[in-house]
Amino acid sequence: MLTIWGRRTSSNVQALMWCVGELGLPYRRHDIGHRHGGNDTPAFLAMNPNGTVPVLRDGDDEPLWETGAILRYLATRYAEAAFWPLDLRARTHVDKWAEWAKLNVAMNFTVPVFWHVVRTASRDKNPAALAQALDVLGKKLDIAEARLTSHAFLAGDRFTLADIQLGHVLYRYFDIDIPRADRPALRRYYEMLADRPAFREHVMVSYDELRVA
Repeated sequence: MLTIWGRRTSSNVQALMWCVGELGLPYRRHDIGHRHGGNDTPAFLAMNPNGTVPVLRDGDDEPLWETGAILRYLATRYAEAAFWPLDLRARTHVDKWAEWAKLNVAMNFTVPVFWHVVRTASRDKNPAALAQALDVLGKKLDIAEARLTSHAFLAGDRFTLADIQLGHVLYRYFDIDIPRADRPALRRYYEMLADRPAFREHVMVSYDELRVA
């Protein structure tokens, strides 16, 4: 049994939970962070001194933190080879795209774009900063568009861990009120992900509680 600490509206927790759902793993999840609090208690900080979510404990093993490391752990321990290949070269290819998606798409979207649109008060918004952030993000999404034009999924023709790292931000990307260039391959890819039950359950989650007027 997996035990997971982290609120369901956290994008990092959503990536983890989507992976757990795809792998069909039993779990208990505790709402921690944001309006739920609890991530600054001595008990939580003993598990993760950074005070961030998610944190995962697999049975009685040592707690794990940092989403990418947790995802690789779950994939290595529980996934089939199609999702996380046994061959080192093939696995590194998937990991390359997973890291690219995390560092270039998720990080260039979550704080500079999503937080600006949803989690920033109207009086504090900076249209010029948002436009610049969208330009940076757009150049990265153009890479994804080119990749997805010739492949069904990010790392190739099968669903892999790389798609968790890219796909978990796309619900919010396509849902919030921002200008978006026409990227038909990315849209097709998102719609395909949105047909997956685990994506609908764990990623397509209302973020209304995060809104700041």
